[in-house]
Amino acid sequence: MGSSVPRFPVTHKSLSLDIKGNKTDVVLCSYDDHFLVVATQIGAMGTILHARKEEGVSIEPTFNVSSIFGKRDEPMLPACARKLIEHISTSGSPKSLVLSLGLKDHSVETLRGIVSAVIDNRLW
Repeated sequence: MGSSVPRFPVTHKSLSLDIKGNKTDVVLCSYDDHFLVVATQIGAMGTILHARKEEGVSIEPTFNVSSIFGKRDEPMLPACARKLIEHISTSGSPKSLVLSLGLKDHSVETLRGIVSAVIDNRLW
């Protein structure tokens, strides 16, 4: 008899890449109402952000990004979440984003590398 290992019930991808000399692990999960992206260079969750498209009467879409846990004084982290939620929204998905960034390096190049990796491996 073969053993049956149950599949993880959430669609997900995981990858590991080198960004500016730092090993960066990225996990993407697609839940019914949210996308979860965890990017870590420190082996921990780090700062957790929530990003969503605001529904309203405005012709131009607006987005709300808030820090749930962690650093609130690092402007590049919300910028990364905003870039991702804009991409998710323009792709037609109504889902919100929960983004966890546990990074050694908060430079523009690092965050661009993470955004690029997530978009290249997107689940939306």
